Amino acid sequence: MKIFIAGATGAVGLPLVRALTSLGHQVTGMTRPGAGSDRLRELGVEMSFADAFDSEAVHRAIEVAAPDVVIDQLTRLPANPADIIKAMPDDTRLHREGGANLLAAAEKLGVGRYILQSRGFYLEAPAGELADETARLRYDAPGQIGESTRTIGAYEDRVLASRSLDGVVLRYGFFYGPGTWYRPAGAIADQARNGQSAIIGEGNAVWSFVHIDDAIAATVASLYAEPGVYNVVDDDPLPVSEWLPAFARSVDAPEPKRVSVEDALTAAGEEAVYYHTRLTGASNGRAKAKLGFAPRPLLWKGA
Repeated sequence: MKIFIAGATGAVGLPLVRALTSLGHQVTGMTRPGAGSDRLRELGVEMSFADAFDSEAVHRAIEVAAPDVVIDQLTRLPANPADIIKAMPDDTRLHREGGANLLAAAEKLGVGRYILQSRGFYLEAPAGELADETARLRYDAPGQIGESTRTIGAYEDRVLASRSLDGVVLRYGFFYGPGTWYRPAGAIADQARNGQSAIIGEGNAVWSFVHIDDAIAATVASLYAEPGVYNVVDDDPLPVSEWLPAFARSVDAPEPKRVSVEDALTAAGEEAVYYHTRLTGASNGRAKAKLGFAPRPLLWKGA
C-alpha cells in the first residue's frame, strides 16, 4: 500500500513510519528539513518538503506520491510542555490551513482513505461519565483550547462528510512512552522532580492516556478498518488528583503541591485550570471492537 504521512517526524509520525515500512508499505513522509528528515532518510522512505500552508505544493507532493492513503499527523507543539498554551495558536493554524490543503488535495487526486489525528481529551461528556465516539469536542472551552477544539472539530466534520474518500478520525489520548513528554526521562518527569508539579483545585478533571506504541498499532489497524471515529485511549482514565501523584511517585519525585483555582487563574491562566478541573475521560469500546485495540495498563497506575 502507498501511504503519504504529513507530519512524518512528529511524536506519532516517525514511529508510524517505522511500523509501516517494516510491514512493507511504501511510505512518503512530508516534513520540514532538519534532523527529522535525516531520520526518515535512514528509514529509506521517500520525502517531501512541501509547506503545509502552500496548497499548490501540497497538491504536487500528493500527486507525485500517488498514495492510497493520506495520514495527517501534523502538529506544532513545543519541546517544553510549559509553553503549550503559547504554542497552541500555531498548532491550531496548522490544522485549520494545512489540514484544509491536505484534505482538498486528497479529494481532488482521488485518494481512497484519509486518516486524521484528533484529540481524545477534549471531549464532551456528563460529569462522571466517559465520552464515546458520538461525543463532540468541547467548543465552549476557554481561550486557546476553545480555538483548537472548534478548529479540529470542524476538520473532523469535513473528513467524515467527504463523499470521495473514506474518512477515519483517531482521537488519541495524552501520549506517554518513548519520545513523549510523559516518560521517566521526559519533560513532565523533570518538572515533577524539580517540585514544579501541582494539582489545581480538586484536580477532578479526568485524563485519558495512551502508550505511543498502542497508538501506532491502532493507526496501522485503521488502514483497513471501517471508516468513522475511534477513541484511541487506554482503559485507565483517572482524575488529575490520582494520576499526577502516582506519576510523581513512579519517577521518584516529591508529592505534587496543591494550588487553589484562584491562585492558578492568576499564575497560569484559565486554560491551566481547565486542564485540571474540566477534562473528561474517553471510552475505547469501538476501537477495541473494530481495530483489535488492546491497550496496556497505564504505566504508573497504582504506583
